[in-house]
Amino acid sequence: MENQHPAAELWQRTATDLAAAIRTREVSSVDVVRSCLDRIEETNPRLAALVDLRPEEALADARRADEAVAAGAELGALHGVPVSTKINTDQRGHVTSHGVAALAGPPAQDDAACVAALRESGAVLLGRSNAPSFSYRWFSTNDLHGRTLNPWDPERTPGGSSGGASSSVAAGMTPIAQGNDIGGSIRYPAACCGVVGIRPTVGRVSGWMPPAYADTPAGRVQIDFPPTVQMCAVEGPLARTVADARLALDVMTAPDLRDPVGIPVAPARLPQGVKAAVAVVRGIGTVKNHPAVERAIDEAVARLTAAGHEVEELDGLPLLAEAARIWSLLIYEDFRPMLPLVEKVGDEDIRTSLAYSFAAAANEWGERPGLETYIQGWARRATLVTRLQQLLGSDRILLTPVSAELPFEQDADIAGPERAAELVAAQWPMAAVPVLGFPAVTVPSILDDGFPVSVQLIGGRFAEDRILDAAQVIEDGAPDLRPPLPLGRG
Repeated sequence: MENQHPAAELWQRTATDLAAAIRTREVSSVDVVRSCLDRIEETNPRLAALVDLRPEEALADARRADEAVAAGAELGALHGVPVSTKINTDQRGHVTSHGVAALAGPPAQDDAACVAALRESGAVLLGRSNAPSFSYRWFSTNDLHGRTLNPWDPERTPGGSSGGASSSVAAGMTPIAQGNDIGGSIRYPAACCGVVGIRPTVGRVSGWMPPAYADTPAGRVQIDFPPTVQMCAVEGPLARTVADARLALDVMTAPDLRDPVGIPVAPARLPQGVKAAVAVVRGIGTVKNHPAVERAIDEAVARLTAAGHEVEELDGLPLLAEAARIWSLLIYEDFRPMLPLVEKVGDEDIRTSLAYSFAAAANEWGERPGLETYIQGWARRATLVTRLQQLLGSDRILLTPVSAELPFEQDADIAGPERAAELVAAQWPMAAVPVLGFPAVTVPSILDDGFPVSVQLIGGRFAEDRILDAAQVIEDGAPDLRPPLPLGRG
């Protein structure tokens, strides 16, 4: 796939290329940031992907980056390259709003660990990406910042919760965006917008954030993350190319023992040139794939086979089905204590979406699963983690759909309880992975009627290199992916 043209404007060039060009003084960081700001001015008013833009602050950082190059200073891997951060992640001096006006308090005093790692690499932090209220939808709309559109088709979701990240990267506002994923919130938006998104193994990229506090009648209390956030949520990058996603992941992999599940050292590189065995799981017997989803898998299989990978088809994989079901227990029971706050300060869309989501979970687990059921869910999760790692071993990966459906129509999750339940069923590939903590990447495979359709690759724990290598093979054979101009079809 051709990622850029020699005469491309700076905003069109990859992060890998820009970092090298800034380092050698072929281009300046100031010029790169100005090019991205021009692209933001051109596209963001319609897409509403980035918020809290501070051009002068970004240009000042870019000037300092150029001064460091001129002084011969030691430079980080993303020195001078623009990157966006998400509105639910702390960035020093910016509000962590979660898309909720009542939560948009004072600016953060410190960076989250993943943001600090990006800053340490020399990245220029340019804009905050939009997300749904409380970051709990596969859509990216909230009353505080509005609705983010998909640059390929405004009638379809850009994904969520990192929908502002995916939309902005696809449109060329920044080459890399930081996101997070507890139920597909990096992988699904990336797929919806035809970019690459990787959720790392839990613990590889630190999820540490400065403590949050809430004022209660009993006084000020610290808000602690529930088990699913600690054990299932990850930080990771979205990018236009596999190479850029790998570069950003390397930058964000900074050992941090403040994270309760953080690992003390960066994982060792896997040997290069090893061809992973690929097991294809097209479904789990609960929902039929859209024909374009099947074609995307077929094309990915053909490219991997041609590149020398041994590929086999599995007739389902029950442990993935069980993992997706357990996700709906653990995630929603951990979120249940938040429902009074959502009712009080959340917008109508998030209240409706959560009501339908809890109803779908109740079909599996009953209206109010008890403590014993919850504990059994965590215990069963451990067994499934072991079984999947045994299945994958040291050299196997899984190829799955991203979703059984193409990107959903906007607000499909609040169209009614039946449609919301269909979405949950279609998203089994998004739900199964986080509860197990394994790494996964989504990469575009085909264009269907002018719209990108992606596939997902799942690897063993800390085997990000292996799935990125396979994703590169798929990307190399994919069509050139550029959203139509003018943006969208509407």
